[in-house]
Amino acid sequence: MHTTTRWHITPSLVFDMFCWINILTGDPFYVRYYSQDYEAFQERLTPEVQEALRRLKTTVKDEGQQIISALLCLYFSATADQTLDDVLRTLADSDQMYHNLRRTPYYQQERWALYTAARPDLTTIVRFLQDTDFEGYWRGSILPRIEQRVRELQEELGRFNIVVEDEAVLGASLPSDELTVYVLYYVRPHGIRVIGTRFITDVSYPAATVARIAVHEMFHPPFDEHSPDFQDCLASLRTDPFLARTFEGRNPDYGYNTFKGFIEESCVRALEQLVTEKLGIARCEASKRWRDEDEGMHVFAACIYASMRREAYNTRGETFQQFLLRMVRSTLRPGTLEQTYTTSMSPSPSSSSPSS
Repeated sequence: MHTTTRWHITPSLVFDMFCWINILTGDPFYVRYYSQDYEAFQERLTPEVQEALRRLKTTVKDEGQQIISALLCLYFSATADQTLDDVLRTLADSDQMYHNLRRTPYYQQERWALYTAARPDLTTIVRFLQDTDFEGYWRGSILPRIEQRVRELQEELGRFNIVVEDEAVLGASLPSDELTVYVLYYVRPHGIRVIGTRFITDVSYPAATVARIAVHEMFHPPFDEHSPDFQDCLASLRTDPFLARTFEGRNPDYGYNTFKGFIEESCVRALEQLVTEKLGIARCEASKRWRDEDEGMHVFAACIYASMRREAYNTRGETFQQFLLRMVRSTLRPGTLEQTYTTSMSPSPSSSSPSS
């Protein structure tokens, strides 16, 4: 276990470009945050690039059910690319990216197939951005704002010992006590985890939000998804009618479009809530969060969080995975979750007090 958190805060042209491409597809979910930027640039898109953007959205988001910016930032975090020229070389030959990804928990054959299918359109789009000097625009107009925020965050984040708090709640150590934060201009409304103890935040987010994102992202994944015990647990949860209905009725724009991802996100949000309550930066009272966040899809977060509170979580020397498996075999077994959720949404006055 570590005793400190070392913060490394930096811009990234490449990651910001992929988030900008996400907006350029014209997806209303993202354009609403950057309407002026999008409208100013839209007229410059050639018919060829417009078609490439349309296909990219169809391939990755509409059919692949992945967030374009999250997938591309994750995959290119397996490279050392720093410029658009670097990105084009990787798009032309992605073997090294592939081998690097295979050594991480983030490689999935289905996602790699999406990336492979998108490579020709991505090449067209990145070449267009290169020809229109996106890099010069970003360095001249965007980077100074990010650099100012980087200087501010270097001072503001030092008081948050995120690694120690996360390890204590997870019951396991993180790979490093250094957290690398990439500050971007075009990432709203997301925070994005990339390979290693690294994540992406937006220049507009206050320090408490960046700290919450750090708490959250470092928990992914909170379990060994390949272990037979966890696979049995996941199969059991699939049979719960309440979870099944909620998963089917979710808004896919938020990106949790596999059942495993849906459950993982709820587990991470419950863990995050415990830590941020302790640090005094929780975004709101827990039951309000579960009701409102991402259109109320994180019902399992409410259930596992209620179990953590009831069981005085982390006092028995369990890892989170051991706790999760024990709960799903007992108080959170299939058929009980709707009642657990309903009860948790009417919390007692003490339920929102900071965790100890």
